[in-house]
Amino acid sequence: MKEKELVLAVREAGSPRRDFLRKSLLIAVPGALAFAGLPRAVAAVAGSSAAAAYVPPTRSRGSAEVSVLNHGAYGDGVHDDTTAFQSAIDALPSTGGTVHVPAGTYVIDPVRKVYLRSRMHLHLASGAKLLARRNDADRAYVLMVYKVSDVEISGGQIVGDRDNHLGTTGEWGHGIMVRGSKRVTVRDIHLSKCWGDGISIGGAMVTNAPTIPSSDVVVANIVSTNNRRQAMSIGRSNNVKVYDSEFSSTNGIDPGCGIDIEPDADDQGTASTIHIENCIVRNNQGNGIQIYKRVSGLTLKYCTIEYNGGHGVLTIAPVSGYVAQNKIQRNYLVGMMMRSATKSYQISGNTFRNNHTRLHGFTGTNPLVAMTGLIGGNNGNGAHIQATSDSVDVRVTTNYYAK
Repeated sequence: MKEKELVLAVREAGSPRRDFLRKSLLIAVPGALAFAGLPRAVAAVAGSSAAAAYVPPTRSRGSAEVSVLNHGAYGDGVHDDTTAFQSAIDALPSTGGTVHVPAGTYVIDPVRKVYLRSRMHLHLASGAKLLARRNDADRAYVLMVYKVSDVEISGGQIVGDRDNHLGTTGEWGHGIMVRGSKRVTVRDIHLSKCWGDGISIGGAMVTNAPTIPSSDVVVANIVSTNNRRQAMSIGRSNNVKVYDSEFSSTNGIDPGCGIDIEPDADDQGTASTIHIENCIVRNNQGNGIQIYKRVSGLTLKYCTIEYNGGHGVLTIAPVSGYVAQNKIQRNYLVGMMMRSATKSYQISGNTFRNNHTRLHGFTGTNPLVAMTGLIGGNNGNGAHIQATSDSVDVRVTTNYYAK
């Protein structure tokens, strides 16, 4: 088949955005949940009147199109296709373009990793799966977005090697690693079973020079589930937007969060202007969302944060945040815990229900717990919102509490 015919075949097989959402609904959301608890995008597919999904930006790139099949990829789940993927990417002209991945299972060696380049779109068709080759490395990434710009990744699946990993150490076996890059969009993709994180966003260290942060990164309409360390980590970066996504069932090694916003300690970097909206964060081993030091300008809106093994939301010494109109419920510890000199946070219009379930010996995900006689301050709602005495300018306005 000629290059042009392959490209057309991939286009026809590509999963439209709404089809991806339908599949995500089946994977991610139990049927018993009310539509009101779903992200807008998923609820819209289920038939509710929720608002339309966020439309992520298309990054600048050239018009060239290539297929990995024309560069030696097998897609049979047996042969190592790492070299073929890299060859297809490297074949793009200087103006960039799109690399198409037809349906199939492509074994990728995350120790070698696939390096994306500037001004490109890696487009995975519906039914395209990148399968991490088993390895014993502490650090290994299926896709590497390193010091580049104007990159888009969409469609298909990435499946890590946590079920058959050959080593026992390390926590950095990620599906997608974004480091020191700008204008990056990751959308409409399913990430699972990674030895470390489904996706990690942060800075690129440079010898004898300041670390390069990532900037203008958009994550939209993804599912990241059953990874070993984190569903998503956000490190040294600025202007990161996360919409209409699920971060769930992280288990295996601490911190074990759905989303961990935590700049690396070794370079004293920062994470600023982080916007998370309309996401599901559930059933993670640790905290649902953790905001850890040197983080400023967080907005968290319209999310459902539930059944997590730690706090629903934990802040440790960040500055400036707005947490509004979320559903924070049935978390093992406090719904919203602010610690270690958290500063300038506003908590408004949220619904808190059945948090601090450990007080009632409750660890399951089905029966409701009658949370009468709640501990702590905030008019008896300390199971839902708490702040340590060193936190400053914490404004808790009207919220809604189940009693």
